[in-house]
Amino acid sequence: MQHVFKMEQEEYTKEEIDWSYIEFVDNQDVLDLIEKKPGGVIALLDEACMFPRSTHETFAEKYQTLKDNKRFSKPKLSRTDFTINHYAGLFPPLHEESTKSTKFSSIATQFKQQLQSLLETLSATESHYIRCVKPNNLLKSGIFENNDVLQQLRCGGVMEAIRISCAGYPTRKNFDEFVQRFSIMEPKVLKSCPDEMTACKRLLDKANLKDYQIGKTKVFLRAGQMAELDACRVEVLGRSAIVIQKKARTYIYEKQYKLLRFYAIELQRAIKGINYLNPF
Repeated sequence: MQHVFKMEQEEYTKEEIDWSYIEFVDNQDVLDLIEKKPGGVIALLDEACMFPRSTHETFAEKYQTLKDNKRFSKPKLSRTDFTINHYAGLFPPLHEESTKSTKFSSIATQFKQQLQSLLETLSATESHYIRCVKPNNLLKSGIFENNDVLQQLRCGGVMEAIRISCAGYPTRKNFDEFVQRFSIMEPKVLKSCPDEMTACKRLLDKANLKDYQIGKTKVFLRAGQMAELDACRVEVLGRSAIVIQKKARTYIYEKQYKLLRFYAIELQRAIKGINYLNPF
């Protein structure tokens, strides 16, 4: 969430638009609990794995230092289990019988390194997200388990990202793209405006939109406003299509009329000629 919100904030600041702070769920404390050095869960696990005789019990002694962390909890009836209180729910680690400390440590560290590499790549690019969701646990087509899908969206931060996006200006278009797409609502807008920014404002006013923002190079729209603009555009296109159809029909019928008139005149001329040559 912090990554998404930071990109939004940087965009708003860069374009110098008016915006207010948006509250969002920050899970930085959870990330610190898991991966911060020294003292994070992964760091403690790696440290425990450096000793050949380490066990779950010896590792459990190390993470006692985390007991005061509000995101960390330990079941009373277990000596080795612990739970991380993530914002989307509880995240229990693997049970003792399902893994070994050395294996878990190597996987956890490798995953952390891969994730860090991914974040560096995302930070250097303009991100477009595709989120894959498993529709059911039966691995069959045509089955959609609502609760499981919703839980995946929550745990993946999708719901929070959508909320943040909708609270701000999720749709933004460069001036030239905006004018090119919506100038049909006022075809002479570019000729009558000194620049593209003014043209964008006039087109937005033409659609009676409110609460939008004009940046230095982009138009920023609230959620749903692009749909309103597209509806206005479709309406204009519909009226234009009717005019084009009317003109086309007029041309076709006029051409047919002229052709019929020509044939009628020629036929009359032929009949008059025959009557003239054969009066009786």
